[in-house]
Amino acid sequence: MVVGAGMVGAACALYAARAGLDVILVDRGPLAGGTTGAGEGNLLVSDKEPGPELRLALKSATLWGELAQELGTAVEYEPKGGLVVASTPASLTALTDLAAAQRTAGVTTVRVPADQLHELEPHLADGLAGGVLYPQDAQVMPTLAAAHLVRASGARLETGRTVTRVLRDTAGAVRGVRTDRGDILAPAVVNAAGTWGAEVAALAGVRLPVLPRRGFVLVTEPLPRRVRHKVYTADYVDDVASDSAALKTSPVVEGTAAGPVLIGASRERVGFDRSFSLPVVRALAAGATRLFPFLEHVRAMRAYLGFRPCLPDRLPAVGPDPRVPGLFHACGHEGAGIGLATGTGHLIAQTLTGRDPELDLTPFRPDRFPEEAAPWIP
Repeated sequence: MVVGAGMVGAACALYAARAGLDVILVDRGPLAGGTTGAGEGNLLVSDKEPGPELRLALKSATLWGELAQELGTAVEYEPKGGLVVASTPASLTALTDLAAAQRTAGVTTVRVPADQLHELEPHLADGLAGGVLYPQDAQVMPTLAAAHLVRASGARLETGRTVTRVLRDTAGAVRGVRTDRGDILAPAVVNAAGTWGAEVAALAGVRLPVLPRRGFVLVTEPLPRRVRHKVYTADYVDDVASDSAALKTSPVVEGTAAGPVLIGASRERVGFDRSFSLPVVRALAAGATRLFPFLEHVRAMRAYLGFRPCLPDRLPAVGPDPRVPGLFHACGHEGAGIGLATGTGHLIAQTLTGRDPELDLTPFRPDRFPEEAAPWIP
């Protein structure tokens, strides 16, 4: 059983089913009704430093490519690549150093001198110091992709059903869940509840310190394609890695197959506060127009927000929980859950079926956080 019908839960259901398991997918809301539905659909390797998350991202990128061939245009998979730009010589040096380290880890990078940036992005602002092109970056339409992964899995989907308890036998092992509409028995439960992963873990009697990190996305009117890649500044990588609770904004701009331009990115820990923040949206607009001046004359049609599921060390929890036999976790991916979903689902399926996981899951152990530690306060 998988709890959480977002992208990660959908991928867990797909790969578990393909490993020969019967799968039930449960969510208290609709399919992709949480963080997935508020995401941009980014499948990125460019924003990750060498290490376990990048290894997971590279595996996931390969799996996304395979699924795109299988599902065709249904998920709006677009391997458009990412372009990271630097505004100063100092930030360019830091960016190229990161790219060099990423290349040793298997990432394809192409350094782009300042005088060649407009060949890739003709409408980009003048005066930038240079950039790095990441051909492996891609994008999907997240709600469509999640729906098609669930459909391809053949899993039994139970939406509008709230899990209220993880059932355990006298030996402490999982035997299913209790919901507001009755019990569902299963020998394994996968916690793919995203931002609410801490709540599901607590229902099984364990601590997993997932907290929400709010972000806004600004959406323009539909346009002819004028932004070819996902384009962001080098500062974005630092913001992704930051554990600060304070507001962080850095310009991220990308076109979509449907026409609108998506503008981000903001990060702040304010709990589950869904209040609209005009200052944040203004900061996003200002950053975007600095990168692409033509956007100053484009209408913004709407803005929306979502909550990234964040763990203290910036890594997700993936794999079996040694504290509760039969409990598995697949949550805490912060803003990378869409991209990391396929690799996560693949690894979960391997562990569910007793196989050795393809990647070392030690850095992702769900019990790596001290049980008696003071609460992680946003």
